[in-house]
Amino acid sequence: MSADSAADRAGVTASIERLLRNTAVAIRGALTRRDGRVTLGGSGLAYFLLYLVGLRHLGFGQSGYEVSVVSNPLTRAFRQVGPFQWEPIALVVVGPVELLVAPLNMLLGGVLALLVGLNLAVSVVAWRGPSACRLGPGAGTAAGLPGLLSGFACCGPTILLVVGVQASAGILALFQWLLPITVVALLATLLWVGSRVEAA
Repeated sequence: MSADSAADRAGVTASIERLLRNTAVAIRGALTRRDGRVTLGGSGLAYFLLYLVGLRHLGFGQSGYEVSVVSNPLTRAFRQVGPFQWEPIALVVVGPVELLVAPLNMLLGGVLALLVGLNLAVSVVAWRGPSACRLGPGAGTAAGLPGLLSGFACCGPTILLVVGVQASAGILALFQWLLPITVVALLATLLWVGSRVEAA
């Protein structure tokens, strides 16, 4: 390996490390403020609940109290029923609220909710007080956009059913790619914000 290629590789590594460090600075700066923490908690929880509603795993029914678990739950928890969707293994009814428990769906929804919440928290703090994140003016304007659009990733086919649109194989194939694209977009936006962090 030549000295030039080694120097180039070291430079790329240093740039990646600086980007990750600056992204962490922006997130930490957002979460040190009350408005950032409230935005993270509120938007993350709202997204998570809407995610479950979109999957038809959370809803309302007749009032009662019940907990029922399927046979062989550990195996069935890993059984896919659709793109990035897994089989529920339990039903929990508390009053009028009914929840189908699918651990992998809930884990995925939690990760998406966290990413959406972090994007919106950084966006709000960058708009209201850019210095908290060491961001230049306007750096957070686009940070919330992937979060606002990401709901279609999990719930697209359900939305089509609700509005009565017949989903073709091509449309369903498109929705299979929306979820990973959404995750990449949310991560990329956080990294973009990190690239806008000003040196101390």
